[in-house]
Amino acid sequence: MAVFTEVSESQAAQLMQSLNLGTLTALRGIEGGIENTNYFATTDQGEYVLTLFERLTHAQLPFYLFLMKHLAGRGIPVPDPAANRDGDILHTVNGKPAAVVNKLAGKSQLQPQAVHCAAVGDMLARMHLAGADFNRSQPNLRSLPWWNETVPVVLPYLEEAQAALLRSELAYQNHVAQSPAYAALPRGPVHADLFRDNVMFDGEQLTGFFDFYFAGIDTWLFDLAVCLNDWCIDLPTGVHDAERAQAMVRAYQQVRPLHAAERELLPALLRAGALRFWISRLWDYHLPREASMLTPHDPIHFERVLRGRVDHPVLASAIT
Repeated sequence: MAVFTEVSESQAAQLMQSLNLGTLTALRGIEGGIENTNYFATTDQGEYVLTLFERLTHAQLPFYLFLMKHLAGRGIPVPDPAANRDGDILHTVNGKPAAVVNKLAGKSQLQPQAVHCAAVGDMLARMHLAGADFNRSQPNLRSLPWWNETVPVVLPYLEEAQAALLRSELAYQNHVAQSPAYAALPRGPVHADLFRDNVMFDGEQLTGFFDFYFAGIDTWLFDLAVCLNDWCIDLPTGVHDAERAQAMVRAYQQVRPLHAAERELLPALLRAGALRFWISRLWDYHLPREASMLTPHDPIHFERVLRGRVDHPVLASAIT
């Protein structure tokens, strides 16, 4: 989340009225994140989040918005996009595609314990099952094809040891993607970016998942791996936390047990999740976009996580 496109109070007020969400009383830009323009919009009826999409197109966005609608209808605590009187949930502000969703209760748990990781694992599995019959399809736009396109762009900015790791890991992931075990992985809609700051808690109670704008059709194991690489990692060192990982995976499996192919490929997908975010952070760090509120994430963190996943593979048997 960040502010790339300025929205005036009068523009926001007009939009909220058109969505029958009441009279605007406050508008505040949200700092953090790197993809879209986000504002908290408060009206006399409640609190909402206004998002202007800076990279996603009008053609791509229905997948994300209707996925949230679908999940909300199945009881998954996610933001529910607001519709105008014509039933449209995709809007336009300052020439940019936009959406308004309800603000979830609670706050992010940035120092999670095992109990929080278990709650995420449980709800992630429920979300995967709830999305299994979603009738729209769109690939994960930050998956292997994007990695193959983006690595040559960021390689010139790296030291030789970093470049060697990036090349070798990309080659490994291309090899994995061609394997029979990978083809056997269950798949469906995934969040693909379910970090600590995209989940809300009230104490130990999980109150919602949000920011679905990296979602797509991919393997459910990749989604779980992304979570393990954030929720179950010591942030200062990038070291795996076995207790938290065990809590997350056990809770996930109580809802949706892992298949044999998933257990086999967990170490490879943990590496894939680390690679994906190392590449994107390198791209954002070395080729930043202008924004009035933007702090790129340090790419070194996911380089450390990837090296740890390569040097110390985590087997499914160790955390289930």
